Amino acid sequence: MMHNPQAEPEARIRNAMRQLLAGPVPDGLKCDVKSLCTLAGVPRATLYRTYPHLKVEFDRQRQAAQEAGRHPDPRLAQIERLKAEVATLRERLSRKNTELEALKEFQATALSRLAAQHDEIITFRRQLNATPAASVHTLPR
Repeated sequence: MMHNPQAEPEARIRNAMRQLLAGPVPDGLKCDVKSLCTLAGVPRATLYRTYPHLKVEFDRQRQAAQEAGRHPDPRLAQIERLKAEVATLRERLSRKNTELEALKEFQATALSRLAAQHDEIITFRRQLNATPAASVHTLPR
């Protein structure tokens, strides 16, 4: 019986694929090509050069699992969830910053108008105090 030297690494890669895709992912590893090679005991260069079909199959199965809502590596799902949450929070912060700038503009305008009205009132009071009482007429009712 002939021994196929390529059968052993291919079998180790396939076993590692099953283990990573079935989850949970062993500590210190991820559901990625680097971890696949580490778990199979095969250099990445060997995977890319000798077993590219297995890499393609692994990527396809991993993508299918994610699309089906199964995340072999819950840390990756958590990372994706947190990335979405960060994006939402950044958008919310941007809206709040825009609102804050509008409120600052409104405040500056309101203060400017109040200062102008105050100056006008002071001017009217000065004019009123400077005018003799005899020249002030009351309006008819």
